[in-house]
Amino acid sequence: MSEAAFRELYRALREQSSREVDSRRGALARLTPERVAAAAGEVRTGRAVSLAAPVQTVPGPDDPQPASHWMIAPAAGDNVSRGLHFARDRFAMNVHGDADSHLDALCHVIFDGELFGGVPASTVTPDGARELTLDAVADGIVGRGVLLDIPRLGGVPWLEAGDQVSAEDLMAAEEAQRVTVGPGDLLFVRVGHRRRRRDLGAWDPAPARAGLHPAAMRFLAERGVAVLGSDGNNDAAPSAVEGIAYPVHVLAVHAMGLHLLDYLDFEALVPVCEELGRWQFLCVVAPLRLQAATGSPVNPIAVL
Repeated sequence: MSEAAFRELYRALREQSSREVDSRRGALARLTPERVAAAAGEVRTGRAVSLAAPVQTVPGPDDPQPASHWMIAPAAGDNVSRGLHFARDRFAMNVHGDADSHLDALCHVIFDGELFGGVPASTVTPDGARELTLDAVADGIVGRGVLLDIPRLGGVPWLEAGDQVSAEDLMAAEEAQRVTVGPGDLLFVRVGHRRRRRDLGAWDPAPARAGLHPAAMRFLAERGVAVLGSDGNNDAAPSAVEGIAYPVHVLAVHAMGLHLLDYLDFEALVPVCEELGRWQFLCVVAPLRLQAATGSPVNPIAVL
C-alpha cells in the first residue's frame, strides 16, 4: 500500500468515526449499558480465563529492558523469627514494550502533530499526558469479547512473522467459528505470536511479526468494533505502508478511536472455546488507575 493510498484510507475511517464515536472516549461510546448487560448473558459455565501473559523480568530479544521486580522487605539479615513482619516488593516497567500485555490509551499515537480527534500533540508533556489518557477507562472496559483464530483457518499453530491478516481472513474465521462480530464488540485476533514464542523462543519482533493488514480496518469500522486486541502488536512487520511503521496503530487509535490491547495471550482461551464450541464471551478489562498515562499493563478476563 502506498502512503497516498494509506492516507486516503485514514481520511475515510477518520471521517466515519467522527460521526460515530465520542471525542474523549473514542469507540468506547459503542459500549452502551444495554450492550454491556447483553454481554453478561454470554456467560454459560462461569469459567474465567486470563488473556494476559506473565510479566517478564528477564531480558530477551523482544524485551531488552524488562520489568524490574525487587524486594523491599524483609531486608537481608532481618530477623523475622518473632513478631509481625511484612514481605514487600516494588515493580517498574516499560508499558509499551514488545513482551508484556498492555493497553494503549488514545493519547499513545501522535500522527501529523495531533492525537485522536485533532487534540494537539503538545498536550503530551514530559510530565505526562493531559488529554485522552487512561481516565477514559477508569471504570474498566466490559463487553462482549469475540476471538477470531486466524492460524486455525489453515490448520497451523501460528502465522509466520511478516504475515498480514486481511478482512477476508477475518470473515473466513467468523464463518469457520460460527460467530459474527458486531457493534460494541471487543475483537481479539489471534495470530499465534505467543505460541510461536513459547515453542521456538523469543525473537526481536520489531522487524518481523504477524499482524493485521491496514485494509482490514475497514472490517472493524463496518462492524462497529469498540476495542481491538491481539496476541501480537496488532501491526505486522515489515509494514505494508511505505513510510508508516505502525499503520494499524495509526488507523485504530488515531483515526478510529479504538483502545488497543497488545501482546495478549490466548493459548489458555483457545482450548476452552473449542471445548464449548463458543468463541464469544463476557470480557472484563481493568487497567490500573494511573494518572496522566499513555497506557497500562492489563489482565483481561474472559468469562464463558
